[in-house]
Amino acid sequence: MTDRLERSILIVPASNWSMIQKAAAAPADAVCIDLEDAVAPAEKEAARGNVARAFRELDFGRKLRIFRMNGLDTSFAYRDLIEVVEEAGDRVDLVVVPKVGTASDIHFVATLLGQIEAAMGITRPIGIEALIETAAGCVNIREIAAASPRLEALIYGAGDYAASVRMPMASIGEPDEHDALYPGHRWHHIMHAIVTAARAFDKRAIDSPFAGIRNPEGFRKACAIGRAMGFDGKWCIHPSQIAPVNETFVPPPAELAWAQRVLAACAEAGAAGHGAISLDGRMIDIASIRLSRTIVERARLAGLVTD
Repeated sequence: MTDRLERSILIVPASNWSMIQKAAAAPADAVCIDLEDAVAPAEKEAARGNVARAFRELDFGRKLRIFRMNGLDTSFAYRDLIEVVEEAGDRVDLVVVPKVGTASDIHFVATLLGQIEAAMGITRPIGIEALIETAAGCVNIREIAAASPRLEALIYGAGDYAASVRMPMASIGEPDEHDALYPGHRWHHIMHAIVTAARAFDKRAIDSPFAGIRNPEGFRKACAIGRAMGFDGKWCIHPSQIAPVNETFVPPPAELAWAQRVLAACAEAGAAGHGAISLDGRMIDIASIRLSRTIVERARLAGLVTD
């Protein structure tokens, strides 16, 4: 499930057709049209038509086509799936399920998707991405990650998670005075839990959005932290955030060069019948080889390696 390139995901409100059109042409790896938080209750039913229309009519190029449905605790959720997938399911790559708290949430969405696909003759299964943004989601993350073959990614939802666990947060994704008081990274537990569960079950891990669109330095730092913690990409709430994300969530040149040298040394040693591998005076172990393969594969997905 980790073989799709999903560094930058630009999220746009389903109620704003102009923004959807611009997003389709943006240089993001994916576009997520949002029916949940970005759409007022009175506009949600009409907004579904925009999602289906966008996937039918707009050229998204090679971008992943995603929509976020409403929560399963609302009256909008099942109609979101039925109306959008019946109208444009053959053009939908992924559905984001918000506030996933248990594996049964994923089971429900997967079952309904399967029924709609069967009824409409859709032969390419639609994937699922789970937003982990509640205390229940954190506690049950292992079961959620293992819930369905359709599940492709776990996404960190910082704002709702902060509200769920009653941790103060002035601006989603941005450090504030509370972070300065805490002797460490306040959100390390949930972020590491998401990455660990994603890797254990071969899913992608996507970092939370960053609300400070006028804080590019802070955003770049947040991207760097996300990549350092093992995330594959990050949600973007503004087109200006796409380029920093795309630049950050790929192996930097020095790291890629090291990985390629490790694999070349491994191949050379193997051809010569040598079991031990040394590079620059240091022994190379199996963990280094596995890490190098991961780095090169990530670079290949991003088009940095072509062989």
